[in-house]
Amino acid sequence: MQIFPFSAIVGQDDMQLALLLNAVNPAIGGVLIRGEKGTAKSTAVRGLAALLPNVRVATGSRYPFSADDTPNDVYPEVASIEETRPASLVNLPLGITEDRLLGTIDLEAALQRGERKFEAGLLAQAHQGILYIDEVNLLADHIVDVLLDVAAMGVNRVEREGVSVSHPARFILVGTMNPEEGELRPQLLDRFGLAVEVAGSQERAIRSAIVRRRLAFEANPTQFLVDYANNEDDLRSQIVAAQDLLPEVILSDDLLDLIADICISFGVDGMRADLVIYKTARTLAAWEGVTEVSADHVQRAAQLALLHRRRRQPFDDSGVDQKKLSDVVDKFKREREEETEAEGD
Repeated sequence: MQIFPFSAIVGQDDMQLALLLNAVNPAIGGVLIRGEKGTAKSTAVRGLAALLPNVRVATGSRYPFSADDTPNDVYPEVASIEETRPASLVNLPLGITEDRLLGTIDLEAALQRGERKFEAGLLAQAHQGILYIDEVNLLADHIVDVLLDVAAMGVNRVEREGVSVSHPARFILVGTMNPEEGELRPQLLDRFGLAVEVAGSQERAIRSAIVRRRLAFEANPTQFLVDYANNEDDLRSQIVAAQDLLPEVILSDDLLDLIADICISFGVDGMRADLVIYKTARTLAAWEGVTEVSADHVQRAAQLALLHRRRRQPFDDSGVDQKKLSDVVDKFKREREEETEAEGD
């Protein structure tokens, strides 16, 4: 199946940015995309998978484990030699069972013959790739709880009758949902790193461009992919360059104070928002090819990190209060300018 190019999507800049930042730094914690049907949510996820760099996998491994992180007591036949494969995109069905998600241990083999036979689940298949949940708000709560715990730890541990097996499970978690079909519990919302709201554009030029591109793709998908090949290659190169630059990016103590001020102003619970804004701001700087985070980076990161975490009153708008956020950042900038002037006197 030919995939609609990520770079050809029109009018969904926030969604594309949130996905790309997670491609650079999966430690951000994934993306929740909220919006009505027909807003390119699934198209964007499939397009992102096509942009991800190839991953290192142990030769002979049934799952995308590298030679270093393959659980050899379970898969002793896996070689230490590695090959590269495309990153995986795993779709998680709504009716999935816990065993199919986490994997199962053959208890008879373990108890009678002392063999540790493990049949891995979808979390193993998604390692080093994308785990995509369409209509995540309709997934059983206990499955979402387990899933988000594994995503946070990066390790899946399966225990049955005293037999324990673990394997790495590091992936980009992407959930999409239509709020009209029900909401996620606040505890689950908070576990997604970033969130964006998507909707059909009300601008004639954008809607016309979307239709023209879609019709061109359907008429001749091969030529359409050729037309956007350079754009796709540029995004792939930018992802790799940002990954290489990320360890060098510095976020100052002053900006940590700004992050705290923002989270206090929006009344978010706990510390997860602060951490996500920190990781996202550094990743955004790397994405733009700079090694020093600015207040503007922090502000843009907060827009993506606070959408689903802020305390909302009845009849509040669904988005982040841009004026309030700008006021906090502007106040921070003024205070720093005054401090700099005072030091110069």
